[in-house]
Amino acid sequence: MNKTPLIQWYEKYGRHDLPWRQTSNPYHIYLSEIMLQQTQVKTVLERFYFQFLEKFPTLESLSCATQDEVLKAWEGLGYYTRARNVHKTAQLTKNQLPQTVEELDALPGIGPSTANAIACFAFGACVPILDGNVKRILYRYYKTKVANDKELWALSNKLFKPNENFAYEHNQALMDIGSGICTRTQPKCGICPLNEECSGKSSPLVYPTKKAKKKKEIRERCLVIYTCNHQVALFQNENNLLKGLWSFAQYSDEIDESEYTYKGKIKHEYSHISLRAKVYIKEVKKERFENWFDEQEIEAIALSKADHKALELLS
Repeated sequence: MNKTPLIQWYEKYGRHDLPWRQTSNPYHIYLSEIMLQQTQVKTVLERFYFQFLEKFPTLESLSCATQDEVLKAWEGLGYYTRARNVHKTAQLTKNQLPQTVEELDALPGIGPSTANAIACFAFGACVPILDGNVKRILYRYYKTKVANDKELWALSNKLFKPNENFAYEHNQALMDIGSGICTRTQPKCGICPLNEECSGKSSPLVYPTKKAKKKKEIRERCLVIYTCNHQVALFQNENNLLKGLWSFAQYSDEIDESEYTYKGKIKHEYSHISLRAKVYIKEVKKERFENWFDEQEIEAIALSKADHKALELLS
């Protein structure tokens, strides 16, 4: 069985040392795929993957946890919808992930590419993938400037065909190439195993057509830390961005500064929002709010990075 240059390259240069490539445990592979959505490998490896598995070593242990416990383990990784979906999936699957693409795709937070990746890497399915890195490779390889997902899936299948006997290696190789060679700004076409057949190698940065950057919303807020007897009042978020996390009170309107003690300003960047908040503190009676936490209790719950920054001003 002849191996294409892509498969030969992966065997020699692929990132075989990644822990989720050294296991056949479907839960471990699934967790890595979810964590790697919107997050760099280095961040996942250094701060979250092993720590999360230490706290929740099995799907069963994850399904028995509270949402607060799961969010705390995810704290700092961002895109917290992923954490809530991981928790829901553990409860829905009854300790065993399904093996087919169709069943995986039906689970919370798993789209077509992630479903294919899990099916391929955990269960040996012979299917291609279509994550962001792979899309960029396809645009350049086939000299395509604009394409919808249906067209990109067709291209992904086309590139997959010569390597379908090495589905695992093919998909992992593309992710490695997209991460380290066919990069967004400085592609290293000279060392790419796809170079010989790549139609767009002479001007790779032309493909795909660059999308206009969306301007971030600048959100001005007053953030108030209410205190009582060395405790602070916290409120559980209901909005999608930080749903389930605890936070201090935020107000969009200016407050009467004479009633508060000003502590400073914080800035925090979300994917589509720039938060700019003035931080105040105010001592109030305990009956005014329902949920109060001391310093030790705060360490056990999940706060957003912005609220951690506000807490640092308090200390």
